[in-house]
Amino acid sequence: MIALDTNILVYAHRGDMPFHTEALSTLRRVLEGGEPWALPYQVLHEFYSIMTNPRLFADPTEPSVAIGAILELLRCPQTVLLSETGNYFPVLQKVLWGGDVRGGKVHDARIVALCLCHGVDEIYSADRDFSRFTGFIRITNPCARETPS
Repeated sequence: MIALDTNILVYAHRGDMPFHTEALSTLRRVLEGGEPWALPYQVLHEFYSIMTNPRLFADPTEPSVAIGAILELLRCPQTVLLSETGNYFPVLQKVLWGGDVRGGKVHDARIVALCLCHGVDEIYSADRDFSRFTGFIRITNPCARETPS
């Protein structure tokens, strides 16, 4: 099962973002694919926070629009919401130490730990910081444009 990271959702929902086309195509493929896919609660929190932040966008997304986008994701019958379980902290500890995580990178580690706790084996993300976790989980950047040979 794959999980989506925050940046894929933000890029897909804002036409003014880089990689909008690639992220939107990825999101549609996941939503329409018929296979279960994972959505960590932290991703929903970050999505709302980023989309509605006037420090990040001259024209931030209206809160009702951001909530509507989240509800659309939650209506998909294949969506599997990920939250902390009883074994979450020991897994997080391994990810923190194994990824040499400090400071703000803990948010990414939390997503990785949640995915591992729920049997997710791949995260779609355009965030290069996730590369520190490739020893734990497969990271795929669906927005990467291949360079011609």
